[in-house]
Amino acid sequence: MRISKWSEKLFGTPLFEPLVAFSFLFPLLYLVVFLIVPVLAMLFIAFTYEGNFSLHWFKSILGSSYYIQLPPQGDFVTKQVTATGETIYLIRGIDFGVIINSLVVAFFVTLLASLIGTIFAFVMARYDFKGKNFFRIALFIPLLVTPFVNAYVIKRMFIEYGLVNFILHDIFQIPFRIKIDGLVGVALAQAMAYYPIVYLNAYASFINIDPTLEEQAENLGSKSFHLFRTVTFPLALPGIAAGATLVFIFSLEDLAAPIVFHGDPLAKKLMSFQIFSKFISEFGERSPEIAALSIIMLTLAILAFLGIRKYVSLRQYAMLSKGGRWKPRVSDPRPWQKVIIYVLLLPLLLFTIFPQIGVVLLAFSKQWSVTVLPHGFTTNYIKEMIINPDVRRYIVNSLVYSGSAVILIILLAVTSSYAAGRFKGALSPVLESIVILPIAVPGIVVAMGYFYFFSNLFPNTILDPVSITFNPAFVLILSYSIRRLPFAARSVYAGLQQVHVSLEESSLNLGASRWKTITGILLPLISLNVFGGGMLSFVYAMSETSTSITLGSIAIEKAPITAFMKDIMLSAAGSVNIAAALGVLLITVQIISIVVVNIITKQRYAFIGLT
Repeated sequence: MRISKWSEKLFGTPLFEPLVAFSFLFPLLYLVVFLIVPVLAMLFIAFTYEGNFSLHWFKSILGSSYYIQLPPQGDFVTKQVTATGETIYLIRGIDFGVIINSLVVAFFVTLLASLIGTIFAFVMARYDFKGKNFFRIALFIPLLVTPFVNAYVIKRMFIEYGLVNFILHDIFQIPFRIKIDGLVGVALAQAMAYYPIVYLNAYASFINIDPTLEEQAENLGSKSFHLFRTVTFPLALPGIAAGATLVFIFSLEDLAAPIVFHGDPLAKKLMSFQIFSKFISEFGERSPEIAALSIIMLTLAILAFLGIRKYVSLRQYAMLSKGGRWKPRVSDPRPWQKVIIYVLLLPLLLFTIFPQIGVVLLAFSKQWSVTVLPHGFTTNYIKEMIINPDVRRYIVNSLVYSGSAVILIILLAVTSSYAAGRFKGALSPVLESIVILPIAVPGIVVAMGYFYFFSNLFPNTILDPVSITFNPAFVLILSYSIRRLPFAARSVYAGLQQVHVSLEESSLNLGASRWKTITGILLPLISLNVFGGGMLSFVYAMSETSTSITLGSIAIEKAPITAFMKDIMLSAAGSVNIAAALGVLLITVQIISIVVVNIITKQRYAFIGLT
């Protein structure tokens, strides 16, 4: 009797069933051990000074002008005159110190990405125009992740003799050139990469708005922009805010853009770069200051995450339509709206997808030095990627690590979704929250937590990052399984919601065991969602940057593909063309995965969000 009450309270079922208990406890304990505990280990390091509890490291950071510089220093724009008499305006930003720099960059990236993403989402959701399918496909291109190389292409676009200056100065005859570097360059690269995240969430919000709400507002006299401002936008705001929060977190943790723009000292003054560079330079004896800075970054990300989760939960609107799903309001654009779409939005879209196009051009070109675009066609870099065993092993490493992680991800996603979706015990809300939590934990924080956790728990073994025998395989597989779990979990949970619980109840009532019911009825019905979520997680694991380059760089021979890309781009003997060829490989894997998932699961979009 006591066991029955205990089971019902915790798991939501009066009968204690080992399979149900496993579905709750396995993902819960896994995430606690490999996410919460490593963060706590880092927390312990950050709050310890000379063997005692202390705020020393936090006071050292917050009291240093290097981390918080008020008033700020430097000029946002600097005028330069070359030997030939040309005027160049260097736009690089102002130095507020590492912490405030990171917040300022994240804020403006979020603002710009939200503006661009929302405009594209509204146009795509509400208007039918020629070329809409091209827009739909092109808006996904910036999501094709090519770590470091796409940021490199963006940097080349904004140098003195790059593509932007070719258009503005050489074609439109503007009497000066511009160069974007430093914090502004980082912010621009991130905004161009992340705005589709807002677009996907905003698009989902716009098409899910009950049209009768807008029709009633129109009947009451609300028209045009007033209707959008007072009805449409507030209804879509939870989705837009969810996407914007993800952009804010991704901007905080991004390492690729700061590393590419690190030639400008101002680009180095970001939290992610500071943690990474100090970690790499202090091999064997990492300062607790790194842990303290990681905790500050984690706190900022968690606050943003919890804030938007609370906001979204409070901003739920009842829809009026009954008897099925409504048809979204779609109309032909007016002449002036067509001008905006083709004259403003189309060039903007082409501009934002050029980094991915540039990656492909760079992979097949001989040189890109002083010319506007890469020139000289060659397949040597593609061949070297395949033939050269020194390059091929990094591809194999990534395939093995990502594939192994996906097995764990699927098991975690299925068990956690089944437990949280079918049983409403005391552990259900805890499990739901902890499964989505990895989205809010920056990758560099996970890497730091794993370093302290494994170096203290397994000293002088292959799992010890300080040991010369360290093999990053196991640690990276664990980090991938944690970092990319939310994508698969959301897909599986969505599939589970479409299967009525009465099918399982009928099976159980007819004498089938819980295991037989799950494997014989539930899993076949949600198999496409499991497959789709697993493929999505695999794609993101292959292109994982923060944990890969941090932990993988310790033993570069066993590192994944992104760590090798960073290494060859920064080394004097490296080749950005090889990195671009590997970027093309990643793009190919991502495109194949998206196409396969869309064909098999019949889903047009793989949404990335918090709701």
